[in-house]
Amino acid sequence: MIRWTLIFLVIAIIAAFFGFIGIAGAAIEIAKFIFYIFLVLFVISLILGFVKGRRA
Repeated sequence: MIRWTLIFLVIAIIAAFFGFIGIAGAAIEIAKFIFYIFLVLFVISLILGFVKGRRA
């Protein structure tokens, strides 16, 4: 799950870079959306990590 969160983070950073330098105006919205997905997956990964860590 951490792998997917990092992949979404990298994609969001790349989309934000292209959007902020003016290459594609829609890239800013895409970057925001993907970044929120990253945040949700990151929080889920943290919660699952704490839960699995306590079982062991």
